[in-house]
Amino acid sequence: MKHCLSAEWLNAGPLERKDASGNEPDALKAISDLSATLEAKFGKLEGDLKAASDRFDVEVARLKRPGTETKSGDQALEAKAFETFVRKGREALTPDEAKSLNVSDDTAGGYIAPNEFIAELLRNVVLFSPVRTVARVMATSAPQVLLPKRTGGMTASWVGEKQARPEANVTFGQNRYPVAELAAYVDVSNTILEDAAFDINQLLAFEFAEEFGFEEGKAFVNGTGVLQPFGFMNDTGVGYTPGGHASLVQADGLIDLFHAIKPVYRTNGVWMMNSATLSAVRKLKDSVTGAYLLTPAGFNGALANTILGRPVVEAPDMPDIASNAFPIVFGDFGAGYRIFDRVALSVLRDPYSQATNGMTRFHGRRRVAGGVGKSEAIRKLKISTT
Repeated sequence: MKHCLSAEWLNAGPLERKDASGNEPDALKAISDLSATLEAKFGKLEGDLKAASDRFDVEVARLKRPGTETKSGDQALEAKAFETFVRKGREALTPDEAKSLNVSDDTAGGYIAPNEFIAELLRNVVLFSPVRTVARVMATSAPQVLLPKRTGGMTASWVGEKQARPEANVTFGQNRYPVAELAAYVDVSNTILEDAAFDINQLLAFEFAEEFGFEEGKAFVNGTGVLQPFGFMNDTGVGYTPGGHASLVQADGLIDLFHAIKPVYRTNGVWMMNSATLSAVRKLKDSVTGAYLLTPAGFNGALANTILGRPVVEAPDMPDIASNAFPIVFGDFGAGYRIFDRVALSVLRDPYSQATNGMTRFHGRRRVAGGVGKSEAIRKLKISTT
């Protein structure tokens, strides 16, 4: 029996498609079976896709948690190789691991610490060298940095439509930042090196950060420029404002210092002083309202201690309050002071010199430059009436 498969017939319901005997045609039955099979497969596929999507969402959420970021193959190999070098020495490195480490520019066989180690080191360094948190920090590959600076003259002038433009009377000088080297060593027990429970990289990063940060902090503030960075306190270009009293800090002196800085630098300015000076400043009050001059962190949502709306940075190497001393500095350190990192950290492993004491000595070295960029952006407060 032949059937005509018209569009009308295919769109008809199941009862309308049966033949005279009440049975579906063979072709129609095959189509129905195929349709049922496809529906079942598509249903299963839809379920599988939903399950895969759910697993993907869970994995994305996991990867967004702190500390679960994945490393690239090169970074992971470098980090593993550096830890092997620290724990067991360069002899334990495979050829691929040895290639992944950057050799220091000395001849003693040291290695440049990997980026993750450097990041941990720099986070710790700022605990002891707070100038880094506010100064402009850049990298350099040169033994010294030379930056031009304008020392006088201006180029702009009013002119007529066809008037000759006057010659520029601008003079330029040069800021010179020689790169200095800072060295330290840390002795680590061989037992700790053999014990995988200790995070040896974090331990070394903190120890070197404490050593380097302490010395950097002193140099960035009071450095002489001889075998060390030049500190802003010793730069003759940095001016001062008298505090108005021969032996004490006064509120009027702080206000005078604040307004002695040009507005463009005042907007990004920070106060810098040591803890003893900050304690004295905390006690200063407005003579009219009795309100304290310093606004503490947490008050009205403030994230840091502020004076006249600008944050305070504690620098332990700033001078104490004394007659003719300069205990407080205010200004835009991003424009006023520059730090250049040449070698963030190079580590040399010495298993011999302390072997009789059961220790391995790690020699670390940093190369860094520092100095004033724009002296007008920073100004000191002098405990004096003149």
